[in-house]
Amino acid sequence: METERKIICYIATSLDGYIAAEDDSLEWLFETAGEGDAGYAEFMETIDTVIMGRRTYDWVMAAENGKFPYQGLASYVFTTSAAEENPFVKFTDQDIPSFAEGLKDKPGKDIWVIGGSNLLHSFVKENLIDEWIISIAPVLIGKGIPLFQEFDFEIRLKLKSVKAYGQFAQLHYERK
Repeated sequence: METERKIICYIATSLDGYIAAEDDSLEWLFETAGEGDAGYAEFMETIDTVIMGRRTYDWVMAAENGKFPYQGLASYVFTTSAAEENPFVKFTDQDIPSFAEGLKDKPGKDIWVIGGSNLLHSFVKENLIDEWIISIAPVLIGKGIPLFQEFDFEIRLKLKSVKAYGQFAQLHYERK
């Protein structure tokens, strides 16, 4: 029997809730001592699809010197600007609820919403994230791009696990 695909947010944040500095820098994250890969390789075995916003895509491409790191996975970039050519990526501005429903209706592994904050907010607004895996770095950066934007409703979660990876605390929640 096939299990339903889940949409998962796997992300790191500063203790004060930022996923990047104002200039999109992740230096605060890379300067924090972790342990191993914080479960990343194990997580990657559970997914076959990645979704990200355009700013995240641009940051990833710059950080990887133009080589897309998720080749072999179905990859979608949400953008309202002109799409560039990349044989490993589908650029879209599709309605997020129908996009998510379409992905979940197809057979496959789980789906990773990488970021950024604007795209994640769109998924949160529609209550589409099934699981949250949040690694918290022991650093306060004071300002930057928040993990969560303001919203006016409540989403209840259930704690699945808490793990320590060096200086990181990783919280794993599922939607109730």
